[in-house]
Formats: sequence, structure tokens, C-alpha cells
Amino acid sequence: MSERAVTTEDWSAVAADLDAQDPLAPFAERFEPAEGLRAYFDGNSLGRPVRGTAQELARFVEQEWGTRLIRGWDEAWMRWPEQTGDLVAAAALGAAAGQTVVADSTTVMLYKMLRALADGQVAADPARTQIVVDTDNFPTDRYVAEGVAAERGLELVWIESDPASGVTVEQVAEVVGERTAVVLLSHVAYRSGYLADARAITRLVHESGGLVLWDLCHSAGSVPIELDAWEVDSAVGCTYKYLNGGPGSPAFAYLASRHHGILQQPIQGWMGRRDPFLMGPGYQPAAGVRSLVSGTPPVVSMVPLRLSVEQLAEAGIGAVRTKSLALTDLAWRIVESWPAALGVTIASPREHERRGGHITIRRPDFREVNGRLWQEGVIPDFRAPDGLRLGLAPLSTSFAEVATGLEAIRQQLT
Repeated sequence: MSERAVTTEDWSAVAADLDAQDPLAPFAERFEPAEGLRAYFDGNSLGRPVRGTAQELARFVEQEWGTRLIRGWDEAWMRWPEQTGDLVAAAALGAAAGQTVVADSTTVMLYKMLRALADGQVAADPARTQIVVDTDNFPTDRYVAEGVAAERGLELVWIESDPASGVTVEQVAEVVGERTAVVLLSHVAYRSGYLADARAITRLVHESGGLVLWDLCHSAGSVPIELDAWEVDSAVGCTYKYLNGGPGSPAFAYLASRHHGILQQPIQGWMGRRDPFLMGPGYQPAAGVRSLVSGTPPVVSMVPLRLSVEQLAEAGIGAVRTKSLALTDLAWRIVESWPAALGVTIASPREHERRGGHITIRRPDFREVNGRLWQEGVIPDFRAPDGLRLGLAPLSTSFAEVATGLEAIRQQLT
């Protein structure tokens, strides 16, 4: 039987068989249930809460905060940015301890890292005045790059990237050179789900004398990352997508240890000072990755994140990636089986080595379709001008959910 002849009932059977064979299937029961939800395809935008998060937050309020009060800072919380960063690094980033912190928002962290890298490059070689960024990078990345360039008198070099794919090694090779200071790219493209060759691009940038800053927002917790092995200089990512930290949860920033004590981030706050409670004149950055911290750490916001990252570590990022590819393979096969007359196209790479954790399907009326789907308890993510992103979080999404949600989408198109 050809895949184009598969019926709705057949896809349900295929999904049931995949669920029965899935070693990560029990994890789906470890997330809070959502009443009326039929299919959640937005795990690449906001992950679902781990079951028990409310109880853990209540315990924190009643015991650690409510009982220990100000003593909590000395006893634990002061070290949470680095400790939580190490948890994220071990579970999701392929990075040794002591190079990652959790603090601030993604935008602030991107600004800190880009400014630090750019300033360090210009100080070492005043001719390195170019920041490379691509035209289809997430808006925040582009806006931060524009701001840093204007602030420091630097030049932006734009890679014209295809929204249906992403930035290639060849495109980077065309623009880097002796004037390159920093290259800022997303590991997984936010629209298409294209997975960039981070190892090869990083090597290429280094050969030109540049430094690289990777945005990991759409890959951390979904795609295996090896920051140390790839010799990445710096990386930033949010924690509310595949890391399930909750809305507005703080971002993480990675700075390779070889840059510690050399590069200095620009937001000089008291919590990043060598001795914050001395409160003396002048700023002296703390040793190591602690220097990336600026103000008071967002301790309460780290509670759900720590719970979720422990679960990710238990599952293993390798197993997560295997299921992620299987989920998106199933989605791809189902959409491909739809009649051509429906006018739906797939705007994501088919090759596993170039596909991140989500795929995007396109049709001119998907904005209106998305609104109707939300009312039915099917939650994809619309991205202008005409894309529905299917963000399939491996720990919380079942294969049956994929089949159910895509059937609901198909019914909206007939």
C-alpha cells in the first residue's frame, strides 16, 4: 500500500504501533494534563510544565523561601546561576562545568555575549569591525546585532538566507575574512527548522580569525549539541521551549573557558563583581563564568527549569533526538500523503542531518486555519506569512497526538 493511499485510520494504526515501540513513551505522562487539548504542536515555542512543578514551587515558597528567608542566599541561591547552568550544559549543551550560567532574558544574554565578543575582537585587532548575521535569523538576534553595531561603530554584513532552508557553510565562507569580528547565527532556523552545520561553520569562522555566537533557542533540549567539541566561543538560548522552564524563564549563556578573564560583558552589575558584598568603588569582574551575571539571579524562575532539566538528563539527549526525528518523519509522511489539491507544501529539510526539532507546512490561509484549530484544542504555531510550525517535543508528544492533530488540520482544508 503506497503512503498516498493511507487512510486516517491507517495513520492512527501506524502511530499506535510507534507509540508501543517508543522507549520514551512513559515520559508523556510526566507532564501536567491540559483539559480540552487534543494535540499540542507548540513545544518549540512554549514547553509543557513537568508534572509536579506546582508542588515544587509551593515547597520552595513554604520551605526554602518561607523558612530560610534571607539565609537562602548564603546557603544555596547565590550559586544557582552557575549550578543551574552546569545542569543545562550537562544535559543539553555538551559542555563541561564552569562555562554556563542561567540569568536574564535571551535578549539581554545575546547583547552581553555579542558585545563582549565584538569588543574583544576590536581590542585585539582594530580592523575587525564586521558582525555577520543572516536576514532570516530570529528578529531579536537581528535587532541586537543592529544595536551593537550602532553602539560600537561596527558594520553589519548580511547573509541572504532562504526562509525555507537556512544558512550554509558555503554562504558563511563567502562573507567571512580579515575584517570579521563575530558571526551570529541560529543553530536551528526558527521558521523552517533547518539545522546548521555548527561544527563546520565554527571551524570556518575561526580560520578567518573571527569568533562565533550561536543562538540555541530552537535546538537546546531537542538536538544534540557539542559546544566544547565544536570549539564554540559562545552560545545563548532560552529555557522555556524544549527545556520546559515556563513562560519567561531565564536564558542561559555559555562562554568557553579559554575566553574567561579576557572577554568582559558590558552590563556590570553587583552580582557579577568579584566580591559583591564588599560594595566598594570600581568594578572588578568575578572569576570565571560568574562574570556573566549582572543583577540578582531569578531564583524562583529556576525552580521549574531545574526540575525539567533533571528529567531531560534522565531521558538522554540521544534518545530525545531519535524520537524527535521519528515524530517529524511521521508528520512529514502524513502531510506528504495528502492530496496535492489541498495546496499544502513542506518548508523544512527532509534530510535528518539538516532537520531540527520542528517542521513547517505552508498554505496561504494558514493564519485563519490556525485560529480555528486553537478553538478545537489543536495548537500549532503560525509564522508569517503562511506557515504552520509543528513543534513536536519528544518527551511530551506522542505519535498518536501527531496523527490526531494532523487529521484535524486536514479536515480544516477540505
